[in-house]
Amino acid sequence: MVVGAGGVAVGTERQVREGTGTRSRREVTRGLLASVAALALAPVVAASRPLPPAGERDGNSFDETYRGHRVQGFLVPAVARGAGEGDWQITVDGRPLHLMRRADGTWMSMVDHYTSYATPLEAARAAVDEIGPGQRLREMAPGPVGGEHAGHGMGGMHGVRA
Repeated sequence: MVVGAGGVAVGTERQVREGTGTRSRREVTRGLLASVAALALAPVVAASRPLPPAGERDGNSFDETYRGHRVQGFLVPAVARGAGEGDWQITVDGRPLHLMRRADGTWMSMVDHYTSYATPLEAARAAVDEIGPGQRLREMAPGPVGGEHAGHGMGGMHGVRA
């Protein structure tokens, strides 16, 4: 048996090194790339999941016809928040209804900014009440938020022509 400089038999250095639990830079880089790929694909996988069945009442979704309008909603869980919290995706007749959570935990819709509702479903029903029969939610205006006034703030044109 030939003994190397480290006091270990020649040919067994690799076996000893693998047993110590140290990893090469290549192995660490592969692990990091795999983690980054998993994090990048997580939203795509979550968005591709089908909606829960209409009869399922777990508090995280609803699907009903209210006053002739189909109201659907489901909770999109947020990773950084606690259990049962997240953003609600609400549609009325297939058009998005944007909800906002108030500081006191109640909800308001883009249709009615003045009244608070205990649940997203109540806010969606109130929006349907405001819309009325035979009407639909309007599409959001295309282009930048603020319409024609965009660009007139700081750094805008200021009436100077070049």
